[in-house]
Amino acid sequence: MEDKVSLAGSPRAGSFPSSSVPLYENRLSIPFFIRLPTATVGAFITGMALGLSHGSKTAGLRFRAENSHRFPTTSTGWYLYHKSKNYHAMLGGIKEGMKMGLKISFWTGSFFLVEEAVDRLRGTKDFMSTVVAGLSISGGFSAWNRFPLPTAARTSKVGLIGGLSYGLVQDALGLARGRRLGYVDFLLGRRYDSTNVNEVHS
Repeated sequence: MEDKVSLAGSPRAGSFPSSSVPLYENRLSIPFFIRLPTATVGAFITGMALGLSHGSKTAGLRFRAENSHRFPTTSTGWYLYHKSKNYHAMLGGIKEGMKMGLKISFWTGSFFLVEEAVDRLRGTKDFMSTVVAGLSISGGFSAWNRFPLPTAARTSKVGLIGGLSYGLVQDALGLARGRRLGYVDFLLGRRYDSTNVNEVHS
């Protein structure tokens, strides 16, 4: 038991500082090295499902439009027509699903990386880091797609609202599980001694 305590307090304890802190000190009570891949994979699956549905429908309509001038006249011809249509729809759905899945997982992973980076730079975890991440990703998304200024402003507004909402939800859950929040302590007039937490991080 003494060896474990001394190891946790030692500067050499592990390569991942977040693995040494209590779970409630992590966002959503989930360590970052678990939260990041989980969110990225979930985003990829969501994007894949959306892209598969949209892509297959679009590919089917495109195939029908391209062959509208040469509809088959026999039962065998109709069989081959629908077989080809289903093949094109499936192929189009897979392509669009992969594209959308990779795109959404990239931006989702970037959001969590920025949020974690801001947390570490500030030395605290609260909604402000999430707001910065939301604004950063929305700005990067607008620049990547070369949105005009009005569209970029609307995208930034969505990033601000989304980051603020998600950050406050995380703070509320963390507060309910025992995590101390600096701005809550300030509003309540409490002093927060972070010595123990810093010792665990070091």
